[in-house]
Amino acid sequence: MITSIGFIGLGLMGGSIAKAIRKENPDIRLFAYDPDRASLAEALQQNVIDGVCTETDLRLMECDYLFLCAPVEFNLQYLEKAKPLLSPGCILTDIGSVKGIIHREVERLQLEDRFIGGHPMAGSEKSGFSASTPRILENAYYIITPGGEIPLDRLTEFTDLIRSVGAIPMVITSGEHDFITAGVSHLPHIIAYALVDLIKALDNDAGYMKMIAAGGFRDITRIASSSPVMWQQICLENQDNLSSVLDEYIRLLIQIRCFIDNRDSESLLELFAESRDYRDSIDVTDNGPIKKSHVLYLDIADEAGAIATIATILALDKISIKNIGIIHNREFEQGALKIEFYAEEAMEQARVLLRRRNYTVFERE
Repeated sequence: MITSIGFIGLGLMGGSIAKAIRKENPDIRLFAYDPDRASLAEALQQNVIDGVCTETDLRLMECDYLFLCAPVEFNLQYLEKAKPLLSPGCILTDIGSVKGIIHREVERLQLEDRFIGGHPMAGSEKSGFSASTPRILENAYYIITPGGEIPLDRLTEFTDLIRSVGAIPMVITSGEHDFITAGVSHLPHIIAYALVDLIKALDNDAGYMKMIAAGGFRDITRIASSSPVMWQQICLENQDNLSSVLDEYIRLLIQIRCFIDNRDSESLLELFAESRDYRDSIDVTDNGPIKKSHVLYLDIADEAGAIATIATILALDKISIKNIGIIHNREFEQGALKIEFYAEEAMEQARVLLRRRNYTVFERE
């Protein structure tokens, strides 16, 4: 039975995990260390944690599980510092985006019988404890990469803990994890950063490209707003796998350029159709670095009071709006008013209500 859990680092993900555990397992005592004392004070005030600790506080060393939620470099150093202080029953786990580097250090320190690697496939472009929320973990895959000598009962207990906070545990090897995430997580961030840099370089002095960048461009580059430092570290930590998937991506881009240069319409159509079908087969869940957005678009007249009228209609039905505003393009010949909601249920209620009021409502897939 789990009685206490510790956290080294209480930022976005550490805070979100702590909040989720507190919500679903209120009897478990939570302790935390973070160099940001304001985050610890906020967590204590919100009753997310039971105690504020120093780096090597015995309350942390005697926990059933100790989550390492700091940057990878700090976690690697902390392993060696914590090793002689850990109680026999304390299991270490981390949440790093790259697993190979920490597993190698675990092996060097002979901690394989007390380490369970972890990576919640969730997050946000925001950072810090103030941005944390237990909902980040809901229906998100939580990849687990156990050390080679971890007791089966402790692995089962940890998996049950992850499942209890709404995440979906998935046990694989660290090597499998790093190759998979290089393709589905790390490469997309590189592409987003590169695409933004490309448009910046191609744009004219008047900034027309930036000015008219449509919703599609903003959607696929939104993750370029993530932490540059974090992604610099991830690229260097997962170098070999990223280099491999970049080779394949560059090869595909060259192939597409050849199709275009040769006006090979059949090959282009086949590639686009296969990509669409595969993309449509991917389950969309409200998790990950960029959450599924709940957005409607309305075709409304460009006149005073139009937005206020919509807002009033929704407010009278107690439908909460996350964001509302004019968009300055008609990329798919749909309305110029964009309304974003906190939840899918609210979006569906608004769609029915507004169509009943004879508004033309669209939704981007």
